[in-house]
Amino acid sequence: MTTAAPEKPRKGLFGIREKPYVHPYVGGVLLGIVLFLAFLITRNGLGASGGLNRLVASVEDIIVPGHIDQTPYLLKLAGGLKNPLDDWSVPVIIGAFAGGAIAGLLNGRSKFEVNKGPHISNRTRLVMAFVGGVFFAYGARMARGCTSGQALSGGATLSAGSWALMMMIFAGAYGVAYFVRKMWN
Repeated sequence: MTTAAPEKPRKGLFGIREKPYVHPYVGGVLLGIVLFLAFLITRNGLGASGGLNRLVASVEDIIVPGHIDQTPYLLKLAGGLKNPLDDWSVPVIIGAFAGGAIAGLLNGRSKFEVNKGPHISNRTRLVMAFVGGVFFAYGARMARGCTSGQALSGGATLSAGSWALMMMIFAGAYGVAYFVRKMWN
């Protein structure tokens, strides 16, 4: 009987040793506290898609301001003299990105890699991730919010629409997983 050699500790960028993730229950409690404080302090919940839309609209407003003023959806975000970055969701998305980057660096989990199964190429994995992201982003706008906005904020306020949407997201994910499972095995 042979025993496997102990695994070398994984290291991220700058040679920082990878630290374990926080326990899921502790993370859930912390997320709940952050959501409660978001409602208490800002009178808004958490959500990412609105902030991303405003960042994109601000770039569009610089490059093609005429398009913004002719598109009803974009007109509400950045039309005329409106500043698309003047919304609570913009600091939330910037803070989430910065916080994730800082936590990844400090805990040794920042590295360049493509997570995938053994039967799929890096290119196919990246294309599939991009296509999935496009579908999900489009769906988030159609549903008037992403999973963080719908599940966390809508679910916390007992919104029936948010609960129904999350059930459909999980049902859709399970349905699609059957067809793409071989990419991960």
